[in-house]
Amino acid sequence: MATSYDYAPLFRSSVGFDRIFNLLENAQRARSISDWPPYDIVKTGDDSYRISVAVAGFSQEDLDITFQSNLLTVTGRRQETASEGYLHRGIADRPFEHRFELADHVRVSGADFRNGLLSIDLVREIPEEMKPRKISIQSDPALSSAAAPAQIEAPKAA
Repeated sequence: MATSYDYAPLFRSSVGFDRIFNLLENAQRARSISDWPPYDIVKTGDDSYRISVAVAGFSQEDLDITFQSNLLTVTGRRQETASEGYLHRGIADRPFEHRFELADHVRVSGADFRNGLLSIDLVREIPEEMKPRKISIQSDPALSSAAAPAQIEAPKAA
């Protein structure tokens, strides 16, 4: 039995995290698609990843990779072949679709098809304006005197 979580309290106290809540809700739903064909996700470096999909029996023309707004979709559709003559058919050739949600600033850097394995290389590239930067502290005499509270002098007695 799957446990369901209510994210409503988090929606009331946070701003801009809609995408994360949607990912959490989608992850807890039962998957309607199978995990066929099998795939691996490997972290190959600090900011690089590789998805490898085992696509035995598929040719390069049967495969399609699409990346749009943080969603990577890998689909495979084989051309119709005559099924006559088979005594046993163990290599599946049914169509498939895998969807991978990618984090912000992760992009596809390349794809390779070799020996029945489709490999997709990903890299995370954080824009310069989003990287941490050192802020220098300046001491400006005009700013420090304006920031100091004004002192009130008491009137002199005659």
